[in-house]
Amino acid sequence: MKLSSFGVFCGSSMGFNPEYAKAAEDLAEIMLSNNISLYYGGANIGLMKIIADAIYGGNGTVVGVMPFNLAKKNIVSDKVTHMIYCSSLAERKNIIISNADAFIAMPGGFGTLDEITDVLTLTQLNVINKPIALLNVNGYYDAFLKQLDKCADEGFLRTEHRANIIDDVSPTALVDKIFNFTPVEVDSKWVDYLKHQAISQKGTPK
Repeated sequence: MKLSSFGVFCGSSMGFNPEYAKAAEDLAEIMLSNNISLYYGGANIGLMKIIADAIYGGNGTVVGVMPFNLAKKNIVSDKVTHMIYCSSLAERKNIIISNADAFIAMPGGFGTLDEITDVLTLTQLNVINKPIALLNVNGYYDAFLKQLDKCADEGFLRTEHRANIIDDVSPTALVDKIFNFTPVEVDSKWVDYLKHQAISQKGTPK
């Protein structure tokens, strides 16, 4: 799969474990070696700063996307090739989603979870068709992945959609999986199954 840019979602905090910052640096190095541009939230704090500074320092391309209201908090990075200002967090997501060829979620909080679940939903609805990956450093996303398994087991998420989420604990292995990703084909009639379920008020048809 030919890819030239990653949208990376990650924390505005660095977290307590130094493994998170190390993973951000390692991911930056791998992106540089593969000439992959970075699209990210544009801030100079947290893991966002770590990965952007590393790619920019290695002469890579870094595109930051920052809402005006956040820019007023003096957290705009100067280690960017280009900064895009926008009106809202929703617009920021749309810009990153439109321009990136694949997405990686590193450890983060509400914002990161919002961004990656938005991308997952758009993929589920076939609005976009791009690889989505979780960098599961220190088991950070173990509980999240387990919850998604529970969603599939209980009939609230199709197993095909769950299977199309890439994850790995290693930045190198994760990027390799992204490059070699072949999505599991999703039954085009899955929405029809949901409509049938609503009519019959029984379990999802097999």
